[in-house]
This record gives sequence, structure tokens and C-alpha cells, in this order.
Amino acid sequence: MAELLIELFSEEIPARMQARADEDLKRLVTEGLKAANLTFESAAAYATPRRLALVVDGLPLQQPDLSEEKKGPKVGAPEQAVQGFMKANGLASIDDAEVRETPKGDFYFAVRHVAGRPAAAVLPEVLAKAFNDLPWPKSMRWADDSRRWVRPLHSILALFGGKALEGAFEMAEGRAVAFGDSTEGHRFLAPQRFSVTSFSDYRDKLRAAKVVLAAAERRDLIAEQAAALAKEAGVKMKDDPALLDEVAGLVEWPQVLMGRIDQAFMSLPGEVLSTSMRSHQKYFSTETADGSLADRFIFVANMEAEAGSGRAATIVSGNERVLKPRLADARFFYDQDRKEPLSSRVPALGDIVFHAKLGTVADKVSRLQSLAVAISEFVPGAGRDEARSAARLCKADLVTGMVGEFPELQGIMGRYYALNDGETPAVAEAVAEHYQPLGPNDACPSAPVSICAALADKIDTLVGFWMIDEKPTGSKDPYALRRAALGVIRLIVENKLRVNLARVFAAAQSEYSGLSAAPVAEDLLAFLGERLKVVLRDQGVRHDLITAVMAQGGEDDLVRLLARVEALKSFLDSDDGANLLVAYRRAANIVRIEEKKDKRRYGGEVRSDIVAQPEESTLAEHLSKAAGGAKDALGGENFAMAMQTMAQLRQPVDAFFDKVTVNADDAALRENRLNLLSAIGATLSEVADFSKIEG
Repeated sequence: MAELLIELFSEEIPARMQARADEDLKRLVTEGLKAANLTFESAAAYATPRRLALVVDGLPLQQPDLSEEKKGPKVGAPEQAVQGFMKANGLASIDDAEVRETPKGDFYFAVRHVAGRPAAAVLPEVLAKAFNDLPWPKSMRWADDSRRWVRPLHSILALFGGKALEGAFEMAEGRAVAFGDSTEGHRFLAPQRFSVTSFSDYRDKLRAAKVVLAAAERRDLIAEQAAALAKEAGVKMKDDPALLDEVAGLVEWPQVLMGRIDQAFMSLPGEVLSTSMRSHQKYFSTETADGSLADRFIFVANMEAEAGSGRAATIVSGNERVLKPRLADARFFYDQDRKEPLSSRVPALGDIVFHAKLGTVADKVSRLQSLAVAISEFVPGAGRDEARSAARLCKADLVTGMVGEFPELQGIMGRYYALNDGETPAVAEAVAEHYQPLGPNDACPSAPVSICAALADKIDTLVGFWMIDEKPTGSKDPYALRRAALGVIRLIVENKLRVNLARVFAAAQSEYSGLSAAPVAEDLLAFLGERLKVVLRDQGVRHDLITAVMAQGGEDDLVRLLARVEALKSFLDSDDGANLLVAYRRAANIVRIEEKKDKRRYGGEVRSDIVAQPEESTLAEHLSKAAGGAKDALGGENFAMAMQTMAQLRQPVDAFFDKVTVNADDAALRENRLNLLSAIGATLSEVADFSKIEG
């Protein structure tokens, strides 16, 4: 067994492409090895800004020998068929074929033994194909090379069993990058080339040449150094896993340093400072003990410069100097934006198209104002005027200079500008929070006015796209409507709001003119129900119970729906509920079988004048009482009482099945008993459709 080591050495690969590239390299090479019948024990890929590397352990030195066989004509077949078989398989004589006995008679078989090739001869072909098939999101050409690659490719290290493979990767006609056994270290600290003999030798020599091969190790080094520097300065680095991953892909020899933000910029909102540093410079923000932005920033140099040294001081000074104009730009935008009130920017939203069929963002804002007021009726503590104001201003910061420069600050800057204009804190907070929640891990607004604005924004989007029939299909959801639906569910459920969704959907639909007038509430409620199943499934709630309750129809109050589901779950977890479910299924099966046999439906009135046994009368009486009791309990939203009422059916149902023969000889009696069994399901349907319950 031998080891295969590959390295593609190039100019800097964008950090965002590295993780995908090393996985693609691993996938393509290992797939090629399997196709070539070369087994292996393990494979691991690595990426730095200037190299992709792959090590494959446990490769054989030679392909296994193979036997190929092809079935031919039957012995005694016409000569023409035999000759065609011989020609197709390169047989000089039919005697060169094997004759084998099969259930259908004796047949000729051509057997060819293929000797395995040395792995060293096969691997260059496998590697060349893998390199050629590497998918890059963006690529380029350089010099006179006709092949596209992510960045100029300088060398390829390809070792098998400690020796360089013979081969090359063609870049253009007459020019190729040959496989070799050497690479380079850090661009500035150790640029000399050196040869390697194995992966361990490669990794260790890279380390000595100031290159940390594993991205995870670079990430950990940055995090550890940053935490130590922050602690020493009495601050804490702001958690930013995505930026940490990106910076780990920008350096091969990470050195973490700390700089100071000029006090002249500390009056800017913390989000502006941190976003500017993150977006333009890839700097980490720091926070004080109370969570506010500190005047220190952390950055990572691709150099060797210990904190406190002269070189480090020079690097820090340079980064502080570079940061100043960036923050000056941000301050300019902030100052200019505040010269005009946020409300004056609303008409400019008419220049932004929300959707070709749904109008501009200004049209959306107009709809949101009416919808937010309608929703405020269901949100305790939400004032109509504040809800309307928040809806009117929530999109206005989209046309500010700051959000134009940093789109990720939309909503956040609106809050600052609203407060600057004298709006109430509730309105300003609603402007900032109306996009939330953006995902399952995002915070859900709880302030009344924020809830109104957030619900209005998401419901308007859902209703609008439903009206133009742009619904999610399969895995496609270009307008993030599933996310919007999950946001509506979280806003309602987590805040325990008693919202009449059918009424709100109708109000939202009434704001559109010139579009389909067909009601969308029922279809949208079904869509929300499917999304609700996803949410509750993650919480361990059975989806079939939600289906069973929703199947009754007319339920558009999510809080009430969940209370009914919880009551049904508790009921089915009890002995009475579990046994009654079994009895219901038995009754339903009997009725279904008899209906199919008789070609008719059963479910008519149960006649008391032809009851033959007391168990029938008792069951009929309990069914009538249970139906009435369940209706009253459901009307008062006492769902536990409704389930207790149904639990009282267990004994009379069990007694009926123990004592009564359903298929009596008397046709009228048989029909009455089948109607009675059908009434069991009808009565239980007062609380849920038991036919939808699984298990």
C-alpha cells in the first residue's frame, strides 16, 4: 500500500471558494480512483489561500487483474451468428470460447483476462481528469493559456509512494504544468521551493516554511490569539463565526493584532462601525462588559509580528490609518442621511420595484399601513397610530446613503433615523425589527408595535404572491415564502396572539386592486399548516395530530389550534384515549367493508325503536351526550374537557363490541347498528378527524 499526495499551487484562491474546492478535489479524485478499481483507506483535503492539497492513504501499487466475459450464441446456432460473435470478441477460432451449461442450454462465452496496470501509470490520468473537472464559481484565463482556472496555476505536486508521478496538466496547446515533488512556503517569510517525500514531511516542512495547512487549525489559532489580546485589553471580541472562517482563508501564517478606533468616530452607531470594519477591512469588532462597542478592533496579518514588537506597531499603525477614511465615509453618510426626516424619503420608494405584478415598494408600504392597523386589533398593547407610523417608515431607510453602502443595515439605520426625527421608541424599534425573524435562530420580536409591522410585512408578501400564483414548488422558493410563513407562525405562537388569520388574509387581499379576486385564505392556511408541522416536528410534536385537528376546517387561530393538538396528544397518551382510538378504527373498518359490499353509505339516524340490546341504547345515548358536551367544551375553548367527554365513550363502545353482533340477520337491525358505528366516528370528529391519526 502507498500514499498519494497532491498539491495544486496557485495565486490566492478567494476564501469563499476554498472549502468547496477542497471537497470537490477530494470527491473527483476519489471517484476517479474507484472508477479505476483502485481502493483506498482514507482521504483528506486541505486548503490555504495559495494551495489545494489532498492525501489518499492505502492505495495499492497495481490495479487488480480483471476477467471480462460476454455471452454468445447457443451451441449449434447458425454459422453467421457464431462468426459475428467471434469477430466482435477477437476470437480466432470458436474453440477459443468457453462452452457453459445454462438452464436454457449450452452457450458460448468469450472470456478475456485483463491484467491490472501499475497504479503509477493510472494515477496521472485520474488526476488530469479530476483537475479538468474541478468546478469553480468564477475562473479566469491568463497569458496565452486557453484553459480557465480560478487563479494562475504555478505548480503541481503529485507524489505516489514518495516518488513524483510522471505526467502533466495541460493549460494550452504546447504548454502544461508538470507534476513534481516540490512546493513553496509562505510568499514573504519563506518563498524558497523545497522537495517533500510524504504527507507528514510535506505538512512539517510547510509549517517550518510558515504555512499552517489545515483551515480549522488556522481558525483555532486566530480565535485563541484574539481572545488573549481582547482579554489583555479588557474587552471581548464580538462573535462572528462567518468572518472567522473567511479570515482563516485569507492567511497562511496568522498573526492576530489589535488596533484602536479614532475617538472622533465613536459617536457613530455601533452597527455602522462594526459593519464598515467587517465589510471593507475584515476586522473584528470588540465589546465592553456591558455589550456596547469598544474602541478596539482586531485584525489578522499574514506576517510574523509578535504583539508589542516594532514590526507589529508598524502594521497596527498602517491598519489604523487605512481604517480612518472608511469610517469617515460612514460618518459622511450618517450625517447626510439625518439632514432629511425619514418620512420624506417614503415617496422615493416608488422608484424601487417590489415585483412587476405587485407594484413598487411604495405600493407595499401603502398596503402595510392599513394591514398593520388591522393586525393591531389582535395584539394587546399595540396602538393603531403607532402601528400605522411604523408601517409607513419601515422601508424608508432603503433609499438612504448608509443602507445604499451597507444593505445589511436596513432596518437598523431606520431605527436611528426615526429616533433622530422624534418618533416614539416603539415605532423606531418596530422599524428595526419588522424584518425579523429571518430564520429559526433569529430573535422574534415581542414588542406590540414591532409585532404588527413584522406580521404585516410577511402577510402582505404571502398574500400578494399567492394572488399572482407564485407559490413555492418543490425545492424552489425564490421569494422565500416558506421563511415568511415560518416568521408568521413564530410571531403568533411565541407571543401567544389570538389572531383571526382568515380575516387578516382577507384584509390584506382587499388592499390589492386589479388582481385575482379569488379568496386565498383557505389555501394560505393550509400552507401555514404544513409549515407549522415542520416547526412542531422539531419540538417532538406528531404531525398527524396537527393534520387530524386541521382536517376539521375553519381553524385559523394558531394558538387555539396548538391547544387542541396538545389536548388531543394528552388524550391519546391515556389508556382511555388509546383504547378508544383502537375501537374507532375497528368501527371504521367494519363500516367501510360493509359499505363497499352493499354499495351504499351508512351514517343515517340511529333509530331507538329497533334497538335489540341494551348496549346499543347505552352507546347511542352516550354518543349524543358526548357530541353535545364536546361542542359546548370546544365553544368555551375547554379542550381538556372536550377530550374528557370523549373519554367517557370508551366503556359503552367496548361493551357494544363485546355483546353486539353488527351483521345481524335482520336487515333493519343490521343497518341501524352500522349507522351506530358510523356515529362513533362522527362524534369523535367533533374534536379531530381520527382517521388522520397514525400508529
